[in-house]
Amino acid sequence: MQNPTRRAFLRGSSALVAGVALTACTVTKNGEVTTLTLNVAAIKDYGQAGLNAVSTILSIAALASAIGAPTVAIINAGDTALGAALNAFSSAAGSTLTITYDDTNWKSRVDSVLSALATVESDLSAAITGVETKVASTDLSNANTALNALATIVSAFKALLDSVAVRRPVGAMATTTPAPSQAQVQQALRVLGVTV
Repeated sequence: MQNPTRRAFLRGSSALVAGVALTACTVTKNGEVTTLTLNVAAIKDYGQAGLNAVSTILSIAALASAIGAPTVAIINAGDTALGAALNAFSSAAGSTLTITYDDTNWKSRVDSVLSALATVESDLSAAITGVETKVASTDLSNANTALNALATIVSAFKALLDSVAVRRPVGAMATTTPAPSQAQVQQALRVLGVTV
């Protein structure tokens, strides 16, 4: 369940999907064939935001201590998986500016980044929720700020793939949450130290 701060962070107008879609992807239709072209830099930024969220949250010593070594190890494993998925995507993309998501190879690489990013968000959320009564409010606030920013990025990424009206949902990654606005995405990236 989302907390009020996260709801406020994600709230926006009915034109939100279009705002995200304009900068991160283009959709073209030729007869019955619809093609979704993704901005490689946006995918890299989203993945980097996830890596930065882990670093930011685990750098809060009191929080990392309260979470405990076993949970930190789970979070680090998710971070490693995200790093590997992002590296595989980046290596394959090279200097390419855009990719066609409809291509099976690219779809697999992009979905791997999204899946790993969603896992990192879920692991961090569970860890923070589990210790919220044991950590000082300032530390908890800082962690939640990073987590809320990451949730915005995950929502934007999901929307990029499945909230464009002509696209089908991406399996378990399908979302009914409205897409964050471009301004919210930019703010979330800044919070997580990704320069855009």
